Amino acid sequence: MNRRIFTLLAALIPILILGAVGSAVTVPFVALGPGPTFDTLGEVGDKPVVEVRGVPVDETTGHLNMTTVSVRDGLNIFEAFGLWLSGQQGLVPRAEVYPPGISRDEVDKSNKLDFKRSEDNAELAALHYLDMPTVVTVRSVAEDGPSRDVLKEGDELISLDGKPLTAVQDLLDAAASAKPGSTVPIVIKRDGAEQTVQLTVGARPDDAEKGYLGVTPTEAAVGPLEVDFNLSEVGGPSAGLIFSLALIDKLTPGELNGGKFVAGTGTIDPAGKVGPIGGIQYKMIAAREAGAETFLVPAANCNEAKQRIPDGLRLVRVETLGGAIESLASINAGKDFPTCE
Repeated sequence: MNRRIFTLLAALIPILILGAVGSAVTVPFVALGPGPTFDTLGEVGDKPVVEVRGVPVDETTGHLNMTTVSVRDGLNIFEAFGLWLSGQQGLVPRAEVYPPGISRDEVDKSNKLDFKRSEDNAELAALHYLDMPTVVTVRSVAEDGPSRDVLKEGDELISLDGKPLTAVQDLLDAAASAKPGSTVPIVIKRDGAEQTVQLTVGARPDDAEKGYLGVTPTEAAVGPLEVDFNLSEVGGPSAGLIFSLALIDKLTPGELNGGKFVAGTGTIDPAGKVGPIGGIQYKMIAAREAGAETFLVPAANCNEAKQRIPDGLRLVRVETLGGAIESLASINAGKDFPTCE
């Protein structure tokens, strides 16, 4: 009997040790997988995801879903192995998501900043596509720049040294042509009131012959149109394309999606160019599981996307905002459209 007990213990001890180690030891990997999707034509809480005020809004149906990637950190050996076996999760080195020397809070803050920029770019891309007027505003002011005590975030810039400002490039050109060290008048609108301020122009760090203001400009809609994006706890720049499409859908007659379930991803710049994103395979899975039939894929992600297409999901290759709209119109009309296949 003692020999049997000894043999049983000898067999169980390694298993118990393995179990303890597997449960207690974390691996230097994170798991990426399908994250939640959000219908940008719908609501979150009691507010529209894309909220338009001040102008009539066209009625929309169907879905335009933005997609996300979930990230699971602090995995033990068993959890990592189980997620890998699931086939819907992928393991990547933790340093790819949380670089060494940068705290998780700093990474999250950067992701939220990227998301805010994607909202701004989405609004501008939509306004430019629709040929709607915009105004130049101050997005941020450099702490050590010439404008630090003169301009504020949110100021509307009307003219610089007598030159009208109707686009960001107007400001960049006017600033560059101003003589470093000279004092120039800037007409601004702050808190609804127009005023003129004087600013001493600095020299550009990369070219001492050109003027420098030390501000980051952007553009915004001209009133009465106001746009808000009401998603929180989401980070990264990849919602830009879908946000633009949702805004255009609300500002124009008809339905871009044909009343169907469309999802997608992609960064966007103010000119409407669509850029690549990460985690395309997980976003496609999330979209299909949510009910999407059509998925908009940035052209640069097509090679990766076509390797593993979820059953029943149609991929649309997208390079620009205008191209995405044309492709959706072609699908609705039963015509050919660019694909990743």
